[in-house]
Amino acid sequence: MRIVLFAFCVVLAGCSSEDHENLRQWMVDNSKDLRGNVPKLPEVLPYQPVPYEVESLLDPFKPNKIEPESKYKQASGKGGAFQPDFEARELRNSLLEKYPLESLKMIGYLNVNNRPMAAIQVEEKVKQVKVGDYIGLDFGMVTKISDKEVELRELIQDSAGDWSERKSSLYLQSTEGSKK
Repeated sequence: MRIVLFAFCVVLAGCSSEDHENLRQWMVDNSKDLRGNVPKLPEVLPYQPVPYEVESLLDPFKPNKIEPESKYKQASGKGGAFQPDFEARELRNSLLEKYPLESLKMIGYLNVNNRPMAAIQVEEKVKQVKVGDYIGLDFGMVTKISDKEVELRELIQDSAGDWSERKSSLYLQSTEGSKK
């Protein structure tokens, strides 16, 4: 056992020779200007609660804000100045009022007794319209007909139940270049 201990001490003494002194000196020279630089953490501000007051805001989940109170008669003061006449629409019972404007096509222009008329196609049916007729789902009334377009005044309802006007057009659809 003494021999093993003596051999271990000799090996340990051999590792501590002066051969590594130049390595130690190089480490000291190259690390003398190095300093750890960790930036300071930002100051933590105290929590300030923000009041959440929703009593005066509209509830987006109430169905009466999405749909009018009654389809035919809304309460006075609601609906705005452009509220449409639902009963007149039912009485007209026009085919062109049962389709969205995007599915209607202007396919022709007519001038009958100096009155402009447009030929409107929906699915496989063709109907003639004149100024004052209604087309589309949004109470679109024809205001002007030219050889290239039909201009409309539509009534649309926003999420608050108010009605407003917007202008739309149907343009003449050319069939040139298409094979039928």
